[in-house]
Amino acid sequence: MQVNMLEAKNRLSSLIVAAERNEEVVIARNGIPVAKIVKYTAPKVAAPGFWKGKIPYADDWNAVETNIEILPKPNTKPCAL
Repeated sequence: MQVNMLEAKNRLSSLIVAAERNEEVVIARNGIPVAKIVKYTAPKVAAPGFWKGKIPYADDWNAVETNIEILPKPNTKPCAL
C-alpha cells in the first residue's frame, strides 16, 4: 500500500500494524515513494564460541621467534599507515 506523508502521519499506528502483518507500506511525498515501513526481524547472532575449532591457526602464532620476525628492525623508519 502507498500513502502520502500527511496520511502516514495521521495513520502511523495502523500502518505499523499493517507492516507487522508483512504488508509493504510505502510513504510517498508528492506521489514519489521516499520511504518504506517493513516488519523488523532481529539479526541472528551466533552463540559465543561458535567458531571454536573451525578456524585453523599456527600453534606458534605468539612465539618469541615469530614476534621477533615481525618487530621493526633497529635503525629503520617505522612504516606510516
